[in-house]
Amino acid sequence: MKRGVAILSGIGLFFLYFFGLTRTGLLGPDEPRYAAIGRAMAATGDWITPRLWGMPWFEKPALLYWMTAAAFKAGFGPEMAPRLPVALASVAFLLYFFVVLRREFGDRAAWYSAIILATSVGWLAYSHVAITDLPMSAAFAAAMLGLLPEPAPLRSRICSGVLLGLAVLAKGLVPLALFIPVLWFLRHRIRELAIVFGAATLIAAPWYVLVTLRNGRPFVDEFFWKHHFGRFLDSALQHQQPLWFYLPVLLAGVFPWTPLVVLLFQRRLYQDRRALFLLAWFAWGFLFFSISRNKLPGYLLPLLPPVAALMGITTAEARARILLPACGFLLCLAPGLAGMLPQALATGLSRASFRLPWPWVLAGLAISMACALLCGTGRRDLAVAIIAFSTVLLVVGVVWAVYPELDRQLSGRTEASMICLPPTSRSQRFSIDYYAGRDVPDCK
Repeated sequence: MKRGVAILSGIGLFFLYFFGLTRTGLLGPDEPRYAAIGRAMAATGDWITPRLWGMPWFEKPALLYWMTAAAFKAGFGPEMAPRLPVALASVAFLLYFFVVLRREFGDRAAWYSAIILATSVGWLAYSHVAITDLPMSAAFAAAMLGLLPEPAPLRSRICSGVLLGLAVLAKGLVPLALFIPVLWFLRHRIRELAIVFGAATLIAAPWYVLVTLRNGRPFVDEFFWKHHFGRFLDSALQHQQPLWFYLPVLLAGVFPWTPLVVLLFQRRLYQDRRALFLLAWFAWGFLFFSISRNKLPGYLLPLLPPVAALMGITTAEARARILLPACGFLLCLAPGLAGMLPQALATGLSRASFRLPWPWVLAGLAISMACALLCGTGRRDLAVAIIAFSTVLLVVGVVWAVYPELDRQLSGRTEASMICLPPTSRSQRFSIDYYAGRDVPDCK
């Protein structure tokens, strides 16, 4: 039985995270630029200074570029080289996530938590694009989970330090700010903290020292002052959002499991110090990102694992006779939301039209009724499995039908032979540059 579940889980992970990674070219302003930097590292052998079209680029640290460069060295193509390492990091974390939660909270809670995170739209979406949010979130969340048992064994403390160092190599100082709740929980165990920070320093410091020695003040000003303190305090980067911005982002990020969020308000859950640790991890990060002047949806990604864990733990203990059927019904919205995606990425979410054909409403009702029947007869595991299986089918459908449309409208891989660029969107411009292998000039 367990072997069969493992095989089915492996098949589901393949279709969720690896199927169709090349069905669309690189999209957005960031993915093509980061991939171009990694490709340049592989070509030049300079693994210290990130360069975009020959010029130093200090917006992000080097981990994602190293991952991409290694994949190019291994012979992968222009889409697979940037995206495959991110997908592998995501799946590796999901397996670790399951193992840790099974040890701490039991089989059912671990399965529910892993299924919720693996099929949530936020974690899935950022596992399909080659940007820094997922590698940082996976490394940081793994570091936090390693400190969940009390007291954590020496091996776990060292591994957590190594993973924290990798998170700092993925996205700078942000993981250190998110790590603050650990200082409170381990305030009486200074030796454990010293081991964690010592290992993190050994992993992260060499690159920061080398890149500073080689590039000096320009790196410090650009990387630390502009893209750390500037992002937090200044609205000049044009990502300013209201204080409540991350509330709808969170609810959308855990789709289709959004109704289970109400279970997080059960006070008895937090009588367990480990659950309280997960809550502090989420609550501090949510507050930190909310008070920042600049806000982007991907910033919330390192907070999805503790939310999924708490949702899985409470679902394993609750009957969820209404909530799981509600999750099943929400799946009927997925095709309409997927249909909005090309227009939303091209012109903005407010200009994208949402259409919900009635057959999908009937399908959602059927899934909801099946989940209600299963929960009513004590077969909650099967209800969760039906929602997860339906999500896998929907993801395959989106990759198969919507990705080619994204490729046609937003990717630059069909325009790589252009000599100059007519007026075009910023996102498509960077994609065209990536596939052309150069900074294509504007047409005069």
